[in-house]
Amino acid sequence: MTTSPVSFVNDDLVERVRANLARVVQRIASTGRDPREIRVVGVTKTFDARYVRAAGLVGLGALGENYVEELCQKRVEVGEGPTWHYLGALQSNKIHRITECADVICGVSRIKELERIAKYGHDRVLYLQVDFTRAAGRNGAPPEDVENLVERARTLGLEIRGLMTVGPANPEGAREAFRAATSLANDLGLVERSMGMSDDLEIACELGSTEVRIGRALFGARNATSALT
Repeated sequence: MTTSPVSFVNDDLVERVRANLARVVQRIASTGRDPREIRVVGVTKTFDARYVRAAGLVGLGALGENYVEELCQKRVEVGEGPTWHYLGALQSNKIHRITECADVICGVSRIKELERIAKYGHDRVLYLQVDFTRAAGRNGAPPEDVENLVERARTLGLEIRGLMTVGPANPEGAREAFRAATSLANDLGLVERSMGMSDDLEIACELGSTEVRIGRALFGARNATSALT
């Protein structure tokens, strides 16, 4: 165990994350895209602060969390540095806390969420989450609602930076969803498309992603329980 400028971090962990990040970059490059044009958001859900610090040491400037309690705790433990993306579903009673801890909020899908964010976190960058599958239980607005959401956000003075979507598990379904997300973002003049994860990042990059959300391919198998437990 050696010391680092930010805290005690195991060198083996840092080098493992560094090697994994290099592989992710190679996968992006294999699609013909310039990796410098695509932001890698390291998803540290359920991983403790050592992984957050390791991510910072290898140059990952954007990190994502699905649970507000973990996000806020890690932000306190690690201090200033990463840009924190909140990736989970929004619960009305937690939006105030999310706006306190997240720099970017990626799961917005309803007008009432926009209105609460306008009340508490006017300067946050927002992504609208869109679901192209129409499967029960999935987060995200249906695509036909997105234009109204963008218009409402603008009347509230909020910045909608782009769209986020989660592709279906099958490659053809993912391809259709990512193609539709890129087309919709372009139609609405939104510059960012957050799409692609560990298993489908190549498809997403081929179809116009500007941001991929990577957990397992960077940090390994995810713990079954929250890092808070």
